[in-house]
Amino acid sequence: MTFKRLVFGITFLAIFTMAVRASIGYDTWWHLKAGEWMLANRAILRTDLFSLTRQGSAWIYPGWLAQILLYAAFRNFSFAGLNLFTALMVVVAFAFVWFTLEGRDLLKAFIILLAVSASGVYWSARPQIISFVLAGYFLFVLYPHRKRRAWLLWSLPLAMILWVNVHGGFAIGFLILGVYLCGETVQMVYEAFQGDGDWRSAWDQHKREISHFLLVSFLCTLAVSINPHGPQMLLYPFKTVSIQVLQDYIQEWQSPNFHQAQVLPFLLMLLLLIGTFYRSRRRGEPTEIILVLVFLALALLASRNIALFALVAAPVITRHLDELLDDMHLDSGSAVQLSQSATKWLNLTVFLLLIVASGLKISLSLSSQVNQDAIEEDFPIRAVEYLRSIQPKKNLFNTYNWGGYVIWELHPDFLSFVDGRTDLFDDEILDEYLISWRGLPGWEQVFET
Repeated sequence: MTFKRLVFGITFLAIFTMAVRASIGYDTWWHLKAGEWMLANRAILRTDLFSLTRQGSAWIYPGWLAQILLYAAFRNFSFAGLNLFTALMVVVAFAFVWFTLEGRDLLKAFIILLAVSASGVYWSARPQIISFVLAGYFLFVLYPHRKRRAWLLWSLPLAMILWVNVHGGFAIGFLILGVYLCGETVQMVYEAFQGDGDWRSAWDQHKREISHFLLVSFLCTLAVSINPHGPQMLLYPFKTVSIQVLQDYIQEWQSPNFHQAQVLPFLLMLLLLIGTFYRSRRRGEPTEIILVLVFLALALLASRNIALFALVAAPVITRHLDELLDDMHLDSGSAVQLSQSATKWLNLTVFLLLIVASGLKISLSLSSQVNQDAIEEDFPIRAVEYLRSIQPKKNLFNTYNWGGYVIWELHPDFLSFVDGRTDLFDDEILDEYLISWRGLPGWEQVFET
């Protein structure tokens, strides 16, 4: 085993080991229930069956395919299946990132593990994790040095068909395409001014890329319509971000709190990005500058976007930091000189030992007890058991975070008052929930209706 392969193997073994953990989140439960219903009924769920406040209303949600995949993993392998599925998605996402990195192997490993640490807090068993993979794929295809494989560009509309059927984050794909189109246009304008206003020459040099980006964007727009709800899905992302309660009360939609330890890897990435841009003699390309600024803005506005920023920033940091290491005459990728045969056996031995150690950690994370402990820590198991035993003939009022668990454990005997499906409830129901939960004037009317 060569040193290059050893670094690659250890890096992704570490990523997989970090990613295999209890992956149940507050929203996982209603995704599982929806997937269970669709597999049992062999139909796509289009109306709300689970809530007291919206029962029977149209439910336009793009994640039906992801919900089926999540439930299939759970049905066949229980919580261990969800943990492995989530970990596999993380590995695939960062594999796409790895192949966009340039420079020394150890540097690439360090930066990608830093990116993994920054994004790790947002991994959970829900459709968003597949959206994370597809964002990585778009970046992989569009990254500048992939231009020599232009045929990959035409796979993006196909990827968009998948994306619009697994998660509402498909808008990120359009954002990435828009950034590359904008970056190419800015580069063309810059070169035209540098060439004394020779616009024809600048256009001739960039028209192929600009035309391709425009055409692919158009095809992706058409691809969005290939879903059970048709063209109206184009409006879904705008509807979601317009829900004010999301920004006001849901933590992952709020700006990151830099006093929290889990945000420190993101802060370190940000400092590295600023430092490498400042000191590198390699001129930043318009596309990478716009890409980083756009996703940095998204990450600062909503902490859930830190994971996307990590995908975007890793290749940029690596490119410029590798240039700095060249200037400092440091070779971070060198290894102790041994005979070729001894090196291969040493590398293989080290890797096998690490596999054993990782296997022990992974086996613990997959155990039923670890997953049960995680559930007991975050969810009202005893309260649900009590309600199931006494079966009161009353409607249930539950907290927002526990609505999904209520759906999974108590439907159809009890319906959730509210749960993580903010696209279904909108500000109307969410405001009523907050009035009741906080005991504000008017809470009695909410309960009476």
